[in-house]
Amino acid sequence: MVGDNVEVGVYPVREALNKAGELELDLVEISPKADPPVCKITDYKKFLYEQKKREKVLKAKATKVIVKEIRFGPQTDDHDYEFKKKHAEKFLKDGAKLKAYVFFKGRSIVYKDQGEILLLRLASELEEIGKVEQMPRLEGKRMTMFIAPKTSKK
Repeated sequence: MVGDNVEVGVYPVREALNKAGELELDLVEISPKADPPVCKITDYKKFLYEQKKREKVLKAKATKVIVKEIRFGPQTDDHDYEFKKKHAEKFLKDGAKLKAYVFFKGRSIVYKDQGEILLLRLASELEEIGKVEQMPRLEGKRMTMFIAPKTSKK
């Protein structure tokens, strides 16, 4: 019921609807899967408003995962590798996940071992700031690896 005058108990549906009608409120089903189903006499509009408010707070607290991508070729030069590695470090320090992949064009697929070595080298060099979530895996013409930032314990 409303206010301090709260009555808890098991009532037939008709009786509960009559009580809600007397108070000019609504009978709202809170937990339909419970046995017996749990209902509450309340203002339905207010109930919906509070429910939306709770969902909004939960959504605001949820962490959003950002995934940044870095693309390599199977024969990426040392300078290009270092340049891309610096970007990867920045992404991981900012708290984003990293998707590093080697893209094989045409017949360069024969160098898949070079691509794997390149990704494993990146993983070992970023070991201090990130941990490998998924080891290099070949999917079609791409060899992909995921690195997540290490959580800093405060």
